[in-house]
Amino acid sequence: MSTLTDQDRDFLHRPLHGFLTVAAGPVPPQPRPVWFEATAGGTIELFTDPDSAKVPRLRRDPRASLIVAAPATERERWVSITGRTTIASDGTAELVERLAARYWDLTDPARQDDLAGLRAGTWLRIVLHPDKIARLEF
Repeated sequence: MSTLTDQDRDFLHRPLHGFLTVAAGPVPPQPRPVWFEATAGGTIELFTDPDSAKVPRLRRDPRASLIVAAPATERERWVSITGRTTIASDGTAELVERLAARYWDLTDPARQDDLAGLRAGTWLRIVLHPDKIARLEF
């Protein structure tokens, strides 16, 4: 299956960390925790520093996977999404704002400072286009 279900989208709209693995990375693969957003169009978006190692790797081989799991205090549940990525610079500032509001309490002055730092940065937007979605819940 290559489309997110309503239950997947509900789960992925929570402020959970995803673990991203890129195909052209080191062997064995080295997943990295990321903030992400499941879009209405069925893609997954995240942002990254243009100088991060994943950018040239994704440009060489655009395949990637993201796995998101429920916290250990909840019943077992995960969603795994694999597919091809695209890299863009447009829409990144808005994505940073949405994700910061989702993951942080922006009434906290320290987090406001953190957000100011993110706003001052340069970012790229990675879009994961699902080819395959797997899930488990029990």
